[in-house]
Amino acid sequence: MRGSVLEVSTSADGSVVIQPHGSVGPDEAVELRQLLVHTVRRVRPLRLIVDLAFVRELDPINLGSVVAACGLGDDHQVAVFVDNPSGPLAAQLAAAGVPSQRLRLG
Repeated sequence: MRGSVLEVSTSADGSVVIQPHGSVGPDEAVELRQLLVHTVRRVRPLRLIVDLAFVRELDPINLGSVVAACGLGDDHQVAVFVDNPSGPLAAQLAAAGVPSQRLRLG
């Protein structure tokens, strides 16, 4: 990613953690969407955690991808959580349809 960095790791309990850094804009939309879909549909961890602690901004396309990943996770029995969004970002995610129990504020 040009404007940001995208880190992926697996925690000891098998959860996959996707942690973007910086500004996540249109240039990163395809990569983030493909990673989310691949993780939910192919890897199928018990939990997918999108950790937004180091995200300065998330454009509408990527915000929609995160929201869609929550629904896709439900279809594939993968619990998708969004961790550590900033206050404004948490409000945007909630307004876009991320259930409150999926938003875990730091």
